[in-house]
Amino acid sequence: MSAVTQQRAARAGAHRGAPTGGSTMPVDTVARLVLAAIALGALGVVAIWWKNTLGVDGVDQWLTNAGRITGLLAGYAAPVLLLLMARIPLLEREVGSDRLARWHAMGGRYLVGLIATHVITVIWGYALTAHKNVIGEGVSVVLTYPDMLKATFGTLILLGTGFFSARAARKRLGYETWYYLHLATYVAVALGFAHQLSNGADLGEGPERLLWYGLYLGTAAAVGWFRLLRPWQLDRRHQLRVAEVRPEGPGTVSLFLTGRHLDELGAEAGQFFRLQFQAKGLRLAANPYSLSAPPTRDYLRFTVKDLGGHSAAVARLKPGTKVRAEGPYGAFTARRRRSRQVLLLAAGVGITPLRALFESLPARRGELTLLYRASTAEELLFRRELTAIAEARGARLQFLVGRRSEVGDPIQPGVLRQLVPDLAAHDVYVCGPEAFMEHAVTALRQARVPRHRIHHESFSF
Repeated sequence: MSAVTQQRAARAGAHRGAPTGGSTMPVDTVARLVLAAIALGALGVVAIWWKNTLGVDGVDQWLTNAGRITGLLAGYAAPVLLLLMARIPLLEREVGSDRLARWHAMGGRYLVGLIATHVITVIWGYALTAHKNVIGEGVSVVLTYPDMLKATFGTLILLGTGFFSARAARKRLGYETWYYLHLATYVAVALGFAHQLSNGADLGEGPERLLWYGLYLGTAAAVGWFRLLRPWQLDRRHQLRVAEVRPEGPGTVSLFLTGRHLDELGAEAGQFFRLQFQAKGLRLAANPYSLSAPPTRDYLRFTVKDLGGHSAAVARLKPGTKVRAEGPYGAFTARRRRSRQVLLLAAGVGITPLRALFESLPARRGELTLLYRASTAEELLFRRELTAIAEARGARLQFLVGRRSEVGDPIQPGVLRQLVPDLAAHDVYVCGPEAFMEHAVTALRQARVPRHRIHHESFSF
């Protein structure tokens, strides 16, 4: 394994003088196009209601039509939210997994609100029309309308998922529990689809119904391909296995995976994979782990900190263990860069993707800086490797170890400007705990670093 695990800091020196990286597409163009497409789709859904509504007269009709609109919008939002998390390579690469996850979470809150409003207003409107009490009408609708029992079950699943996805409840759930809970939403969406076709007053036999079928079947095809069939194909093609598990520090190990045709994966430094280890207790969940070194034809390296049951079990894996890998994912790469000068700002295990970028980002001498924050020297990872890379590349490396009062707080704009002259001219890559990243982004904006030059990605989804 010496050839696999040996660090090639000299290789990083070959990047000096390389031209500035960056995608040919302007930053956030794809993100804006995706949001515009979602908004246009929502307007189209409202247009469907408008086309099929001759007039609204009376409180009962206002309530019933409010239920129709919110029902249509909820039916539209459900597959859109699934598409955002279908791991479509273009979206993962250009928009970024963390942003897609934030959109998904925000959209999920809207979906729960739309469903709740739909249920209340429809039943209330029907009750007023039929001159019945709301509870009696609700029972009648559930028990007598076609596919309403299915829809009720699906609604309960979605509302329950929304409840447990709230920040307060989410903190109490392990990643695996949260993951399995979200799998149930696929069943909920399928159950709701049947109800929409059976009871949707606006989805008759015309083009609206065909469009609705296209939206749902297209979503099912995308999810089936990108989340099931494509990973299965990649697994057969690359046959990844654990080659070595190397201790890096307290509760932290580096995992080296070998396999076939790894260069065909198209992975880049800064990206991550979802790894599913074929070992006891780990087979059913695919957790995200960042590359901690630039990928090569021979191996992929990930560094994992013990933050829970899954990551703790990774440290006990044996060489030869089979691994299913989904990816590569993420937009936290050199392609996001827009200026020649680059600052990498790391805290804790957030050094993992930044270590890979520190070795591989194209840069001349003096253009690349890494600031690494840790409370104690024992918490520092890759100290020797980072020092060797910095020397080979002529990059600046500074460890900020100790109390903030002693070493300076790198998430304060004044301290950042002192540590990095001409800070506003840098592209900045930030990775660390959630609180650190939030404060760092705020400090960078206060230091007049343009928003499009601040790059960060979170895995708390």
